[in-house]
Amino acid sequence: MSTGKVKFFNERKGFGFIIDDESQKDIFVHVSGLIDKIQENDDVAFEITEDQRGKKAINVKKA
Repeated sequence: MSTGKVKFFNERKGFGFIIDDESQKDIFVHVSGLIDKIQENDDVAFEITEDQRGKKAINVKKA
């Protein structure tokens, strides 16, 4: 599992971004990939998958 910090998450729109601790790059996160409710600045653990649009975080939970 990867770790990171929630950079931005809009609960109303259902998406945001996590800064990956290892690469320091933004990873997209959608509400459908959440295990725990998250908000900005939360430390999280997650898995990374890739689709046509790029990388996204799944199985996101608070660390």
